[in-house]
Amino acid sequence: MAKVEKDIAERAKKLRDTIKRHQELYHTYDKPEISDEAYDALIRELEQLEFQHPSLITPDSPTRRVGGKVLEKFEKVVHAVPQWSFNDAFDEDDIRAFDERIKRSLKIFPEYLAELKIDGLKVVLTYENGTLMTAATRGDGRIGEDVTNNVCTIKSIPLKLKQPVSMIVEGEIWMAKSTFEKLNREREKSGEELFANPRNIAAGSIRQLDPTVTSARKLDSFIYDIASMDQSPSTQEEELKLLRQLGFKVSLHFKKFEDIDGVIKYWKSWEKKKEKEDYLLDGIVVKVNERKFQDILGYTSKSPRFGIACKFRAEQVTTVIEDITLQIGRTGVLTPVGILRPVSVAGSTVSRVTLHNEDEIMRKDIRIGDTVVIQKAGDVIPEVVRVIEEMRTGREKVFKFPTHFPLCGGNGQIERIPGQAAYRCVVKNSFEQQRRKLEYFVSRRVFDIDGLGPKIINQLMEAGIVSNFDDIFTIKKGDLKTLERFGEKSIENLLKAIEKARQISLARFIASLSIPQVGEETARDLAGYFGTPERFAKTTLPELTEIDGVGLIVARSIVDWFADKENRKLFARLLKHVRIQPVQSRALHKKGGVLVGKSFVLTGTLEGMSREDAKERIRSLGGEVRESVSKNTSYVVVGANPGEKFEKANNLGVKTLIEAEFWKLLDIKL
Repeated sequence: MAKVEKDIAERAKKLRDTIKRHQELYHTYDKPEISDEAYDALIRELEQLEFQHPSLITPDSPTRRVGGKVLEKFEKVVHAVPQWSFNDAFDEDDIRAFDERIKRSLKIFPEYLAELKIDGLKVVLTYENGTLMTAATRGDGRIGEDVTNNVCTIKSIPLKLKQPVSMIVEGEIWMAKSTFEKLNREREKSGEELFANPRNIAAGSIRQLDPTVTSARKLDSFIYDIASMDQSPSTQEEELKLLRQLGFKVSLHFKKFEDIDGVIKYWKSWEKKKEKEDYLLDGIVVKVNERKFQDILGYTSKSPRFGIACKFRAEQVTTVIEDITLQIGRTGVLTPVGILRPVSVAGSTVSRVTLHNEDEIMRKDIRIGDTVVIQKAGDVIPEVVRVIEEMRTGREKVFKFPTHFPLCGGNGQIERIPGQAAYRCVVKNSFEQQRRKLEYFVSRRVFDIDGLGPKIINQLMEAGIVSNFDDIFTIKKGDLKTLERFGEKSIENLLKAIEKARQISLARFIASLSIPQVGEETARDLAGYFGTPERFAKTTLPELTEIDGVGLIVARSIVDWFADKENRKLFARLLKHVRIQPVQSRALHKKGGVLVGKSFVLTGTLEGMSREDAKERIRSLGGEVRESVSKNTSYVVVGANPGEKFEKANNLGVKTLIEAEFWKLLDIKL
């Protein structure tokens, strides 16, 4: 018997090694040696052996790719490395402006590496000692969804690397155009609805709760960046080469350039030949090649400064504006929307287009009945490029903003916001506005309450169970029993989700209030400054205008919001229902912090701790961190490879600190 078990184990190992070799030949090098049918036969044999002898299953077994158990929902993953999005360039002027910013910051002419921008779904892969541990979606940049089971079904993503390294890598998951077309042909034959485009189906496949569905979709991948790794390569070009050596599939169409002219030629050439590839391309990505210069350039709150996505010109089509209506937002702002004769653009059908505001309609002279050119700006948001005036018949109608809008509440009166192009409802708490606010309040981006989608929110409002934010936290089991679609299990799940949501960060809490002009980025700035909701509620206009990222318009909006008695009552009621997670705030330490009254600017790479950790340490001691150097800056902390901030500090006579002096000032021994 022992002899048989040894033979079986050896057979299983041989199968695993052989399958992995052919996976690599097919997906990494595009040089298959056996047919798909032969490959599938090897997989089936290994599956059978592992089913009969579960002890043979290994963490990196190729059978993990055929799908595991069906999930009830995706777990959340907190990204160890924040996920950024590149700023976009849409024309040659944008690309040259990016180049000028880089040269101005670095004082040199850098090398650039250009890569193809695949139109798919971003994935973040974490490996420990060479073994795939988790795969996550980008999410909101800080928290994504754990899609490991599904990603394991993608044959081009290695479950085990060729070296036992620990690393976090980023890439794109996509569906081949040929696979997409075949899938749609099969759906057409069976009378099923056709999929819109490969990008959507790739994203939808990754978010299937059943991994076997994902496996059947035959997705593919390209990995393009090392987000975290001990001793990362010194250039982006070397990163890509290392990724390929480790077993990842890497697009081989990257190219290094000495100047921006070469980048622009590369961009234009791929715009012409993009259709020849079997995957969707929507542009190229350009990065400063050397990592040390990337580190000097750093990031804004949203994007890397060292790179940019150069989008191909959007596909343009013509259609007819059949009507213009208004859409009400959660803050009461009314946005004009063009109702289109449905048309396919950039791979998807659109029937609505934002017209932005009254001034934009007048500038482009858009009328009901006009034939217009539309495009997807950046292949995302449809917009009207221009009106084809020669198509006019004389029956077109000029759109005029009404004086009243029924969804605004009260008598429906609307008004133009002083100093802005936007209109808003005069009555600020209509049913429709409140519904939009509540939908946002419970959404994934703020309180993240599972089970409270738009339909349920509307149902709860119609039943009089919920009318304001705090009502969410007072819902009882008896309130829900009389409502349709609420059984014992769904009631239990919803109440658990509400209870779980009671603990929230200050940034998300501030964002949830739907204060006009205060989005999620501004909410983070405010949370970092005030530290507690109580301090935020007592703020003043002069104090707000001193905060980085908060201008006068935003400051006035916040002060006006708290000036409303009902808003103050709501704020106080909410604080009785939620638990705000503690925030290290520079303002909290103003009385006793050793750095009170001192402002710091950091430049270069610090060895003792990350820049973000250093900033938090400064703030915790009462100091302030600024992004730019001025004559009022107290200190400029200089790490390795400093940027132009170091030079500016010397020109202005601002005191500079090397890293050891900085730690001494903070009284830290490293």
